[in-house]
Amino acid sequence: MGLHKSITLKHLLIDQKKCIGLQFNTNKIIQALVDTLPIVSWSNDFGMFYVLNNKSNLEFIFKTFHGVAWINGNYFFSEKVINPDNPELNLERYRNRKTKDGFKTCPEEYLLKLELKRYSNNTVRNYVSCFEAFINYYDTQDPINLNEMDVRKYLQKLIQEGKSNSYINLAVNSIKFFYETVHGMPNRFYSIERPRKEKQLPEVLSKENIIKIIKNTNNIKHKCIVGLLYSSGLRRSELLNLSVTDIDSKRMVVKINNAKGKKDRISILSPSLLKDLQDYYREYRPKTYLFEGQKGKKYSATSVLKIVSSAAKRAGIVKKVTPHMLRHSFATHLLENGTDIRHIQLLLGHSSTKTTEIYTHVANRSFMEIKDLLS
Repeated sequence: MGLHKSITLKHLLIDQKKCIGLQFNTNKIIQALVDTLPIVSWSNDFGMFYVLNNKSNLEFIFKTFHGVAWINGNYFFSEKVINPDNPELNLERYRNRKTKDGFKTCPEEYLLKLELKRYSNNTVRNYVSCFEAFINYYDTQDPINLNEMDVRKYLQKLIQEGKSNSYINLAVNSIKFFYETVHGMPNRFYSIERPRKEKQLPEVLSKENIIKIIKNTNNIKHKCIVGLLYSSGLRRSELLNLSVTDIDSKRMVVKINNAKGKKDRISILSPSLLKDLQDYYREYRPKTYLFEGQKGKKYSATSVLKIVSSAAKRAGIVKKVTPHMLRHSFATHLLENGTDIRHIQLLLGHSSTKTTEIYTHVANRSFMEIKDLLS
């Protein structure tokens, strides 16, 4: 049945009542059927017709337009799991926390929705902390009754306190999540101007300093970790997820599965690092993950950070060195070596060359040719 006519259902909040908005292009047939709906009204604010949000009205809408127009419920029925690949969450630690007297904790319905959507642990931690800061600012009011002006006032306070743009963006997202996702209200805060992301140039190390860091690692395992982060341009999480079989010595590539943005990709494997990896494998015999912690579990992110920063200190590098700086250096050194930016984009797993182009601002084109980044 080729239905060209369509109606989009939207969540609206009108006079503190939940309503079903009906968005459609002007059409006499649809209009005539809309007029038959029980107690239908027009909203100038939202520019659409609406009825009260209840089960019988929803059923009536589907019955009325069956065979006449396609009902688009994508905005209305948003109970989809956002990240099915993320592990199921256990938010008991938030429910069982000991808090100071008078401190308002995240509402149960907020936690339940985070569980349902299966956000990452990181996102959950950030959302809970940002939303709790917001509701405790308005500690005597029920958050459901706060309006756009209240949110603006709160964001102004964050700006005055000198909070970073990324923190303010997180605050906005955590607040929107409560009203729009948890309570199914309309997109009421889109008119709040978002702070622009500060464009900071990536911090890059010289090839000489990277070689010094590698030489100052404690053992073969640490040497391989730093070497891989740099010579394959891996994110820390990608390195930790590598399995033994992801090192392909025949094709001289590293396979990166389910990377950021749920993408698989391959990166280059340095010939000089392969020898170190073979020595490491003979000594440590990892079973599942390429780098394993105690009892064969996945190696921890903080351990990787410590390995990199400690080796950098021993190498006499004064500034703070992070695993991600090694990835930045990988991209910059390849660019300086004349590698095509689209090739670098694929190696880094960027969706767009726009992201990769930032390295053109820090690259020094007059660098000596780099055949093998680690040789």
